[in-house]
Amino acid sequence: MTTHGLVQFSRRMATVTLILIVAMLLLNAVIWVYPPLAEKESWGLGFALTERQLSQMADTATLFPWWQKLGGIVLSSIPLLALASGLNHLRRLFQSYARGEYFARETAEHLGKVGRAVAIWVLLDFLCEPMLSLWVTQNAPVGERLLTLSITAASFVALFLAACISIIARILAQASEVDRENRTFI
Repeated sequence: MTTHGLVQFSRRMATVTLILIVAMLLLNAVIWVYPPLAEKESWGLGFALTERQLSQMADTATLFPWWQKLGGIVLSSIPLLALASGLNHLRRLFQSYARGEYFARETAEHLGKVGRAVAIWVLLDFLCEPMLSLWVTQNAPVGERLLTLSITAASFVALFLAACISIIARILAQASEVDRENRTFI
């Protein structure tokens, strides 16, 4: 790929990443407003925590009062906001690449923040799930209220990728130092 092609590709990826951030947060809110979209038999839409909570109870969730839906949006958005932060750093990384800043210290910092945000997303998803499960079943009769907690294979994969991204970011930070030193000799 030529330098010009790489610049164009980086710009497109920055735009796609911004669209992904907005779509992810909007989809999460829309599913709480229209829970049948989360049913596996129909659309099967959902993302992480929201999908796990609503996929089996979409018919009940349509009867939630507005305050309970709003609470569901807030609780399920907390982990997504951490992920959105990481995706925003990924977007900024692509913007830096589009400007030709391949070995800048800031690019390595953006990549490191992507890794940290993914790890925080997994942690917040794990911590918010019990609160959300209690929130959505609070009006259920005694004995039918739930406290759920789940650790999925996807969580371990995300943590592994976060660690790999963080290590690569450290390597790139070191490469940027070597590049800076080499430029002083020229």
